[in-house]
Amino acid sequence: MPKYEKMKVKLRMIAAIILLSGFYKMSFCQVTDVEKTLRTQPSDSTQGWKKGGIFAVSLAQTSLTNWSAGGQNSFAVSGIFSGFANYKRNKSVWVNSLDLGYGLLKQGGSGYMKTDDKFDFLSKYGYEAFKNFYYAVLLDFRTQMAPGYKYPDVTNKISNLFSPAYLTLAFGLDYKPNTHFSAFIAPMTVKFTFVTDRQLSDSGAFGVTPGKKTLIEFGGYLRAIYTKNDFKNEFLKNVSFTSKIDLFSDYFKNPQNIVVNWETLIALKVNKYISANFNTQLIYDDKVLIPSDKNGNGTIEPGEGIRSKIQFKEILGVGLSYNF
Repeated sequence: MPKYEKMKVKLRMIAAIILLSGFYKMSFCQVTDVEKTLRTQPSDSTQGWKKGGIFAVSLAQTSLTNWSAGGQNSFAVSGIFSGFANYKRNKSVWVNSLDLGYGLLKQGGSGYMKTDDKFDFLSKYGYEAFKNFYYAVLLDFRTQMAPGYKYPDVTNKISNLFSPAYLTLAFGLDYKPNTHFSAFIAPMTVKFTFVTDRQLSDSGAFGVTPGKKTLIEFGGYLRAIYTKNDFKNEFLKNVSFTSKIDLFSDYFKNPQNIVVNWETLIALKVNKYISANFNTQLIYDDKVLIPSDKNGNGTIEPGEGIRSKIQFKEILGVGLSYNF
């Protein structure tokens, strides 16, 4: 091969190597730049829907045969359901929750008695006003699912489905400094109390005018909630804690008599399907008449009702649970 032909081949090889090197470098830089871009792009995992909840059932049973120490056979069952569906997109936050509870007790030869009955639905929409604060509107509906009696009397009802039922519509400002705490303050709040049972409405139960089925109040409202299930402490790592309090004051009638509803739930996860739950609820409402024990039949006679009496409920259960 002539000398100049060899030189031409070498020059072509050198040019090809340079071209391939440049292409490789350009491609490598492009891939690297893409990777850097992907790593620096914001990723907000809190956007969109977030759903979950817990369902738990607790059982307790005692059987006695020729037991010299005395006592009665008993059987108790209770169940709770707590679910949520929350949505977040940019500056909008929509929070929804549903809490249900029901329990029965049978002791000795008596029939089943209700020990728990709860229906509580809440929906709250907020739009970010400035850091940690949201303009918000809230809807809260509470009632029970079955008639209530002052046992052992099972003839005269002291409550029923939608008797009472409470509907709260509130407009205000929601403070959310973190994922665990929220405080909603609403200076404009309308609260409806419904008593649809004729017998109870005729007696003026739950603050309605006798014969009327609805009570409407306008006032101020505060709802604060704290929930945490990611404790770092080894002793508390399987514990879930939630506490919420609702305060309402009627601007036009006895505003100093603040209606209080405070609930606390502590759940301890033993394993995947077994848990222990401790639930308390404290209610104070000066409009609710608590039947006295004077005649023992659960009816509210003139002068028998006691105003401004604190109601308190405590439930401790160990049983099966399922988180989703």
